Amino acid sequence: MVSTTLRRIVSPCWKPSVEGENSSRGGVGNGRVDGLLWYEDSGEHVAGEFSMAVIQANNLLEDHSQLESGPISSFKSGPHGTFVGIYDGHGGPETARFINKHLFSHIKKFTTENHGMSADVINKAFLATEEDFLNLVKEQFETKPQIASVGSCCLVGIICSGLLYIANAGDSRVVLGRLEKAFKEVKAVQLSSEHNASFESVREELRSFHPDDPQIVVLRHNVWRVKGIIQISRSIGDAYLKKPEFNREPLLPKFRVPNSFEKPILQAEPALSVQKLRPEDQFLIFASDGLWEHLSNQEAVNIGIARRLIKAALREAAKKREMRYSDLKKIDRGVRRHFHDDITVIVLFLDFHLISNGSSCRPLVSIRGSAGVSGNSKY
Repeated sequence: MVSTTLRRIVSPCWKPSVEGENSSRGGVGNGRVDGLLWYEDSGEHVAGEFSMAVIQANNLLEDHSQLESGPISSFKSGPHGTFVGIYDGHGGPETARFINKHLFSHIKKFTTENHGMSADVINKAFLATEEDFLNLVKEQFETKPQIASVGSCCLVGIICSGLLYIANAGDSRVVLGRLEKAFKEVKAVQLSSEHNASFESVREELRSFHPDDPQIVVLRHNVWRVKGIIQISRSIGDAYLKKPEFNREPLLPKFRVPNSFEKPILQAEPALSVQKLRPEDQFLIFASDGLWEHLSNQEAVNIGIARRLIKAALREAAKKREMRYSDLKKIDRGVRRHFHDDITVIVLFLDFHLISNGSSCRPLVSIRGSAGVSGNSKY
């Protein structure tokens, strides 16, 4: 049973509020739209409940995301679990959209071949998705060279057989809300690390991978960037920084690295962790970096529901620009990008009884985050 204190702390997440005044309604899997916001306030997954939300800032939504709950192999009799993917694109939506379409299929394929889930399964799925996308770039490069400069961060979480698998390439983040019974508080525990050149550890990793390149990380305008171009050190896509055959015309000069290179400048291989879920593990917050630019881990855990997390981040974005939140809400996509990034949030609430019993009788879920529409919005 959940304590009264815990219910008070996270009550919005156990009984989430539903649609706003300007929203359109749909069933689970369709979501609701309120201006530039898309959201699904409440649904069930194999190990508990979930909420999702996406706010668009770019002209074209570059964040893509998905939640899959049910069989995670090609056979219904195989392992069941919950899969979460946050794909934060840059340079355009193509890579994030591609990952959203193909990564989970690779997860199911390799889980089937492996006769179960493992960290190696996830690593293989990341690399297979990368290979497929680079092949697409090769096919289209001469007619659509811009596709070589498009990439995406990729954060994945999988709950299967009582274990939590986290795989990350890029600077999205997952945070666990864990109940500390002695203090009757839910504390934030960060479960992933960002591959961003702003961190000294990432710069050192890059220098160790490229010992003969003194310009592998460059400080420009007080921002550390890989080759003076990009902040992240791991991604899917970004073919122009993976293979020298794309570091040439017809790709625009601004995307080209001055000198040729032999080994990939960026990596697609994710950082992986596996841990056993515990009864005190209450919920997981998966989000693109647009959320974490405005909220601390603990602030996010204190809020704990996807749509409210986005609203809190937007309020902070408005405050930083010394403007009223009501004025920020009037700004349409495209111009919005000057105030905040696309933001995607998926919150998984964890029912330890379901986790420990490996329930496979929950409804199957397949849902993808979507874009909102221009117009009047509460967000």
